[in-house]
Amino acid sequence: MNIIRSFVLFILAGLCEIGGGYLIWQWLKADKPAWYGLTGGIILILYGVVATWQTASFGRVYAAYGGIFIILSVLWAWKIDGFKPDKYDIIGALIALLGACIIVYAPRK
Repeated sequence: MNIIRSFVLFILAGLCEIGGGYLIWQWLKADKPAWYGLTGGIILILYGVVATWQTASFGRVYAAYGGIFIILSVLWAWKIDGFKPDKYDIIGALIALLGACIIVYAPRK
């Protein structure tokens, strides 16, 4: 159950970071209203809070989060931004996800 909880927290943190960053991007690059940027900033703060709910150490969580972030970024770009990932995007994201899982979930003594 701890692995499922941890993975859900990684996904929630990733959605907060990508969603918050996306809103700020829209505000600054696509001339959206300032409330987009403010909302994005608040969501980015939530990302920092959600990441602390992990039970592993800071370094391990943030190292592994990078792999989760890569796959979530590709999925976000595909579903929200209209980006069509090619096979190399998918292979690279899966390799990053595998590396993240090894960092966090490998049995240690």
